[in-house]
Order: sequence, then structure tokens, then C-alpha cells
Amino acid sequence: MKNIIIIGSRGYNYPYGGWETFVTNLIDNTKDKNIKYYLPNLTYDKEEEGKVIENEKVYNPYIYCKDSGFKTMFSFTIKSINFFLNYIEKNNLKNVTMLILGCKVGPLIPFWQRKLKRLNVKTIINPDGLEWKRDKWSWWIKECFKISERYSIKYTDECVCDSKAIEKYIKEKYQKYNPKTHFIAYGAYLDKLLKKTKIVKDLFKEYNIQEENYYLIVGRFIPENNYETIIKEFMKSSTKKDLVIICNLEKNKFYTHLLEETNFESDKRIKFVGSIYDNDSLRYIRKNAYAYIHGHSAGGTNPSLLEALSLTNINILYDVDYNNEVGLDSAYYFNKDENNLKELIDRIDLLSIREIERLGNKAKERIKEEYTWDIVVNKYKKVWK
Repeated sequence: MKNIIIIGSRGYNYPYGGWETFVTNLIDNTKDKNIKYYLPNLTYDKEEEGKVIENEKVYNPYIYCKDSGFKTMFSFTIKSINFFLNYIEKNNLKNVTMLILGCKVGPLIPFWQRKLKRLNVKTIINPDGLEWKRDKWSWWIKECFKISERYSIKYTDECVCDSKAIEKYIKEKYQKYNPKTHFIAYGAYLDKLLKKTKIVKDLFKEYNIQEENYYLIVGRFIPENNYETIIKEFMKSSTKKDLVIICNLEKNKFYTHLLEETNFESDKRIKFVGSIYDNDSLRYIRKNAYAYIHGHSAGGTNPSLLEALSLTNINILYDVDYNNEVGLDSAYYFNKDENNLKELIDRIDLLSIREIERLGNKAKERIKEEYTWDIVVNKYKKVWK
């Protein structure tokens, strides 16, 4: 039996988040009965601490943390590692691999090193994207992330990279540590049924959204997702279609800046509709978009991009290595040059049905070639062995 402990997500079947989607799909698509997963569920309810949900696939203890914003996942990760180190020892668990998602606790890994070695636990880090590149962090927080990344690579046994560009960066940046790396991206589904849920019906009615008559953005409301460029260029375009934006819209400094720079509230085509965490609803909205615009400029392979390629015919991606390696020639690419995206939208608005179908088929082929959940699960199985 291979015992796989996953640290760094909020839990299994948790309602939102990239890591949460990843671990849930990884577990659900693992058919090998000789693999058992262990991962904690974050709870803010003190009374749920100690609760355990277990079946033949997963052991799922609830770990309590106070909701303290950014610091929550840091403290939750520490408590989770301590919990499972004690669990391994107490239950004499063998053949254990610990997969740590993200570099949150890199500087602390040396403190666990002796116990991990004594318990014969193999450690694997998945650094995700390059967190220190994000615009939202101050200089000193970026420096902390760089240190944490370095410790994470140095003190774990292997490294899983979700994009080839990240793998190249790790190998070159940390050459002196001779990191053993694996490229394994995330997955997407090609054959799940689509349902027009009540959430979708209510949303389309409230915002007067017509199927196949909107461009779509799905992503966190942060500067490095290029909201400013996309909105400015869209507002200059001639399209009669809407721009539907699904995100955790927060009326913060970035929101104020965006409003001042674009005055997007004056354009009735721009529709911020809030967050949607129901997967069936999101899939339907993606499928029925005229085109998807992916502005992510920091990080590796983005799950939102894979979902788009699996469902949306026309995909317009920000021109950066992480996106290029996924989309290849199945997508259009834009940059920050003035009128670049505006002119692209105007051209895309005039595409023939035949060309739209051709692009959609190429996008689905990309998923089929490298990004189905079966491919992802099989790659991880090789790492576990």
C-alpha cells in the first residue's frame, strides 16, 4: 500500500480553490486500490476539530484554525504537517510520501527533516507558480517568498512542476542542489455532461447575458491577471458582445485604481458577476461563451486555462511562456501593446463558424494529448513508486 499525504490544500471536496480542485480530482480519478490518500480539511469551527471522514480512498481529519486571512494557510500547513508526523509514528505507517503544495513553510522544513528521515517519509514539493513575482506583494514579502522557495527545493527529495517553464526555472535557479524534477500539470474533463443550473439561469437573467454572445474571464481579482489591459482594450473594441467577468471582486485599492483608469462602469458591456464556485455552473458558462480571455501572467499551468481549452472554442491568452506551452497553436495571444487586444477582438468577432469549430477542436486535442485527469493520475503514480 502506498500512503500519500497531501499538505497545502484546504481539503477534499472543499468548495473552491485551485489546490482544492486538484486534490479532489486527483483522488477521485485514482483507480489503484493500493494507493491511499491522507489530507486534512481546514475548519473554522472549533467543535469540528478531531472529526475524521474516511473511506477506502482517503483519510480526512478536520484541523481547526482561526480565520486570520493570509496567515491562515501558513498556520494550517504547520498544524497539518505536525498532525501527520505524529499520525505516521503512532500508526506505524509505511511507504509514505508527503506532497507539499506551495512553498509556504519552506524555512521550517529543516526542523522536520530529522523526523521525516527517521520515519522514512519521501518528501515532494510542488512550488506552484513563482509567488514572489506577484504584483500584490510588498518587496519584503517577495523576498520572504524567494527564501521559502529556496528552502523548499533544497530540503525536499523531489519537485513536481506544473509547467515546463517552471521546471526549467527550478533546474537552472537551483542547479547547485541538483533537484530531481517531474513535469506534471493539472487536468481537465472532456466528456462531462453540461447542465444549465438554476445558478446559471438566475445569473443570465439578472445580467441579461445571452449564450454565445459574451467574452469571458474567470480568475482572481489581482493586477497580474491583467484586468486593466483587458478592460481598456475591450472598451475600445467594436464588439457588441458582453465581457462577463467571474471573480472575487473586492472594492479595494486595485478596484479603485481600475475604476479610475478605465471607468468601466460607463460601459454596459462590462459585467462583473461575482464568484461562482459550483463546477457544473462554471462549465456551462465556459461552454457557452463566444470566447475566453486568459490574462494570467504569473504562475504555471493554470487550471482555469485547461478548463477553457476543454470547453470554449475561442481562447485568447496573454503571451507568456506558461500559457504558450499549454495553448500552442490552438489559441490566440495578446500583449500589453496599445490596440493589440482591441484589434484582436475585432478580428475574432468576424470569424466564420468553420474557423471557430476548427479552433475548438484543436483546443480539445491539446487537452486530450497532455492534460486529461487520467494522464495526470498516471504520472503521479509513477512518482509515488
